[in-house]
Amino acid sequence: MQTDNATDFLSTLRREAREAPESGIVEVVNHGRTRPGLIPLWVGEGDLATPSFISEAATRSLAAGETFYTWQRGVPELREALARYIGRVYGRTCSHERFFVTGSGMQALQIAVRMLAGDGDEVIVPTPGWPNFAAAIGIAGARPVAVPMSLQPSGWFLDLDRLTAAITPRTKAIVVNSPSNPTGWTATQDELAAILAIARKHGLWIIADEIYGRFVYDGSVRAPSFRDVMEERDRILFVQTFSKNWAMTGWRIGWLEADPALGDVIENLIQYSTSGVATFMQRAGIAALDHGEGFVAHQIERARRGRDIVCRGLAATGRVRFAEPAGAFYLFFSVDGVADTRRLAIRLVDEANVGLAPGTAFGEGGERYLRLCFARKAEDLEEAVRRLAGVLGRAAA
Repeated sequence: MQTDNATDFLSTLRREAREAPESGIVEVVNHGRTRPGLIPLWVGEGDLATPSFISEAATRSLAAGETFYTWQRGVPELREALARYIGRVYGRTCSHERFFVTGSGMQALQIAVRMLAGDGDEVIVPTPGWPNFAAAIGIAGARPVAVPMSLQPSGWFLDLDRLTAAITPRTKAIVVNSPSNPTGWTATQDELAAILAIARKHGLWIIADEIYGRFVYDGSVRAPSFRDVMEERDRILFVQTFSKNWAMTGWRIGWLEADPALGDVIENLIQYSTSGVATFMQRAGIAALDHGEGFVAHQIERARRGRDIVCRGLAATGRVRFAEPAGAFYLFFSVDGVADTRRLAIRLVDEANVGLAPGTAFGEGGERYLRLCFARKAEDLEEAVRRLAGVLGRAAA
């Protein structure tokens, strides 16, 4: 019997699908995306298009007729390029068999979660954190367990005693995102070693999101990594993407790095979701890895200037509080006297014509904050700060 009652339709779906959370970021984006002259600082991408040398590699592949089904794990040439890239940047020689090409970093995350957790399981997620972590865990039927970080005079701080206390017999994994979206928290090598020791002691996996690892501002080539402290058979899954380093957000291509012993399992999960990433996109990925260091350095320098502009400009209002981000390309700041940042984010679209992400989207501990992406040209950021200062000067709870 057919019915037009939406509730009846929804009631037949799995709870995990029905209860998948709406994105608080997308809500604000949808509110303002068509506004003329709006400066969009709400999502995690810059304003540079993909460099031509990357796009041309895809064009050549298409012209050569590489439009057929391909290797589920990724074409061998891309997997070898990934191994070269990791060896070059992290000083750690590894086999190409550790790399599995995915349809975005998000798919890499979903595969990692699907392998580790399901009904009745728990996965620890430090917060404030990228909302997709908790959503991916929940959709898999598991329960995300928030471990709120604290903002201290020295910056954001992850209390490892609090993290340990969150572990139960149901815990399967810990998600560690460093440098962090949205806070910019960047774990030291000692902190990563301590987290790894906790995971080893309790037999847990680590899902390591080091996607912003190149975006650091202390003069280093990259942030500290679990690769600096791990041993060969440690239970670590690295989720990664081409989106940030090489301005490829719209391409939807990433990779999962894992022990080769998991290869058949990962290959099957790719097969039963997307059946692999288009070959022409993988050719673009090879070009990015092998020839993209100059562009990566350019992006990092732009972000460094952007960080200085927004930190200096917003601090001058006397109304905001933040820790200068050590990594990634976001400023996560609170406004004195403002508790409802969802409402403020909507108001900033309406009155300042600037799009920011509300901290309510980033889980426990993020409610009083706003996230601003500063991976953008200086002129836009200077104008955005000028507009924001005018509204924040009169913002109230």
